[in-house]
Amino acid sequence: MLLQSLLEESTAQALAAEAMATMADLMPLPRSITGNGVRQTLDRLAQITDLKRHEVPSGTQVFDWQVPNEWNLHEAYIVDPNGQRVVDVANSSLHVVGYSVPVRCTMPLEALQAHLHSIPEHPDWIPYRTSYYKESWGFCLRHSDRARLVPGDYTVVIDASLGPGHLSYAECVVPGSGDGEAIIYTHTCHPALANDNLSGMAIAALLARSLSAEKPRLTWRFIFAPGTIGSLTWLSRNQENVQNIRGGLVIGLLADSGPLTYKRSRLGNSVMDRLAEQALTELGGARVLDFEPYGYDERQFCSPGFNLPIGRLTRSPNASYPQYHSSADNLSLVSEGQLAGAFQALARIVGRMDSNRIPINLKPFGEPQLGRRGLYGMTGGQSPGAFQHALLWVLNLADGEHDLAAMASRSGLPFETIEAATAALEATDLMRSHR
Repeated sequence: MLLQSLLEESTAQALAAEAMATMADLMPLPRSITGNGVRQTLDRLAQITDLKRHEVPSGTQVFDWQVPNEWNLHEAYIVDPNGQRVVDVANSSLHVVGYSVPVRCTMPLEALQAHLHSIPEHPDWIPYRTSYYKESWGFCLRHSDRARLVPGDYTVVIDASLGPGHLSYAECVVPGSGDGEAIIYTHTCHPALANDNLSGMAIAALLARSLSAEKPRLTWRFIFAPGTIGSLTWLSRNQENVQNIRGGLVIGLLADSGPLTYKRSRLGNSVMDRLAEQALTELGGARVLDFEPYGYDERQFCSPGFNLPIGRLTRSPNASYPQYHSSADNLSLVSEGQLAGAFQALARIVGRMDSNRIPINLKPFGEPQLGRRGLYGMTGGQSPGAFQHALLWVLNLADGEHDLAAMASRSGLPFETIEAATAALEATDLMRSHR
């Protein structure tokens, strides 16, 4: 089975340390749904695993949406009546509302307040705010700093370009030996937020690199793209191929202190849903949530026109931890231990998804003689071991209606034992499998 080395604590910890270093490297880059910050991020991820970048022109129709104009921020600051810069994006890319239109003016504090955002209940945190699809502008600052602003005239500068350009996304495709495809999607648009979603980008890149060193059955496609408009753009450009998708995951928020959380696909009982739930149940302490049409990009893949078997794996779900979308979602919030646990969970899920198949018993009339095929102990009177037990379960359930996930669930045996028994039977004249 794929990615077995990632189940070893030492390998998972080494990858977690590399993921943490990658997150620290990417933290300062000024990401948004478009722009040079995204390209710089993809360039650095391409140093970890092979990526093919795609550039989609502004104005391109993607279903009911259009690819927006490209936004690039050069500098942004506020100068108080005493000539002091009280807000400066050079100190944090969160200080400016994402996609703010260019501004250069002077205004009294009373008028400026309408363009300021802070979090009164967390006065030392900077909020993350955006205005992608409505022309506007604004600044985000600590509420403690906002409370110290004095009356008078303020100089406001947002030096940004907003015009025709491109939306950038990238893919790493690991080709499989058989038919079918699975996808891992992670969003790339959030600036200066560690858990949401530097953790998803770093884990996806390192997982893609690990998988590239193996020989999967499915083709695995890793997609790095901005939230919502990115998944819509990818789906629009790949609409004729989505019928090949057997399953997938949207990943992010994988390094905070919360338990692993799987959100089912709209289908509710897809192969990915069953395999993820089995794997996380075995790990213990995890949560499984029903689908709802709110969250991250799983809602696009699971929209009724596609209804794909794609779930979501996070730790704390979006908007469910206090630091969400604020400067408190920084590198001190996340840990290598949580990253290592996410790698191990993904290794189980991805490995099982790739191995899952539907065996067909070629000699279904009665129990075939396993002993003369070297598959069963020749000494009678003993209870079968787990492997021999699995052989019997696989033979009995290999009626074309049960996949390996269903066999593991019905028998109560580990998926890996069922898969090993299936592989042994496939090596004889007793069984063949299909997807």
